[in-house]
Amino acid sequence: MQQRNKPELTVQQKINRRNFISFTTFFVVGGALFGGWKWLYNAPEETPGITAGARKPLRRALNKTELFFRRIFSNNHPVKTYPKRMAAKQVRVNGDIGIDDAGFNPQSWQLAVVKSPKETLQISLDELRSLPKSDLVFDFKCVEGWDQIQHWAGVKFSDFIAHYGLQKQAGMQYVGMATPNEEYYVGLDMASALHPQTLLAYEMNEQPLRPEHGAPLRLIIPVKYGIKNLKRIGTISFSNERPPDYWAEQGYDYYSGL
Repeated sequence: MQQRNKPELTVQQKINRRNFISFTTFFVVGGALFGGWKWLYNAPEETPGITAGARKPLRRALNKTELFFRRIFSNNHPVKTYPKRMAAKQVRVNGDIGIDDAGFNPQSWQLAVVKSPKETLQISLDELRSLPKSDLVFDFKCVEGWDQIQHWAGVKFSDFIAHYGLQKQAGMQYVGMATPNEEYYVGLDMASALHPQTLLAYEMNEQPLRPEHGAPLRLIIPVKYGIKNLKRIGTISFSNERPPDYWAEQGYDYYSGL
């Protein structure tokens, strides 16, 4: 028995069919996403510690993501750089936590480097300026979603480590940095800190840092988002345990890598 051919759909029928499939897919996917969001929203918060403020499933995911990226991270992969002429003349300010201290005196500032519980180096800005200077023009990225090509200069963190004989300390897993008043602080994995483009910066656009940009010394670490680029460094310490991190305590990703 010969099978009849199905009549070809009209243009309007094809449109209706596609609309039906599209709307069905939208509602199914949207429902799944809403259900996932509701589940995550109602999940218990993590126990406060080095990190806090995130839901437990989210923090587990962030920690697993960190482990993955730390395994593939390589100091042989520099970030993209640009000619100096492309750097912004008006550099955007990304926060003032830890540097809005009216009593701070830049003239008496010294960098405290904690080598051990019994030994702390005190290093002046002039001493840092006497070390080899490096420039970096790169695309600074903020977690708020904006980015800007910026020009910074200072001493490479790796050169700083070598000059002050901190190889033993650099063999630890983490480095912590804090402002002089300890109101802002970051924790960094050592591999990222030792990236060849990480700077202890004292210049911006070939001029001394201004207070709002972290004078007299700030961190520029181009493999991290802006929240890790600590302004006005007061203290540097080393540890095999994750140091405290301001934004990780507010629910953000501890690693914050790019």
